[in-house]
Amino acid sequence: MADDRPIDDLDARIASAKAAGLSRGGVSVPQAKGYGQGSKVLAVLLGALFGGSVMGWALDQWLGTSPWAFLIVLTLAIIGAFLNIMKISKERAE
Repeated sequence: MADDRPIDDLDARIASAKAAGLSRGGVSVPQAKGYGQGSKVLAVLLGALFGGSVMGWALDQWLGTSPWAFLIVLTLAIIGAFLNIMKISKERAE
């Protein structure tokens, strides 16, 4: 092995490398922009699908209109989800 430094010295070498990188104007790992926005879009879409399905199924069971209430409520939920996603996409990613 070319470098015979002890393993205990590893923490010190890492700390000095980080200090050297930051003193040169380097930046640590940047956060991914828009990650929170993407999570919000996923939550809106999945929530609309699940909520619309459950409410449509419950209405069908209560009214005996299977499968029409399910299809109508699920379609309205998906349309609402896409409208919310379009609104979210206009926000600036932080």
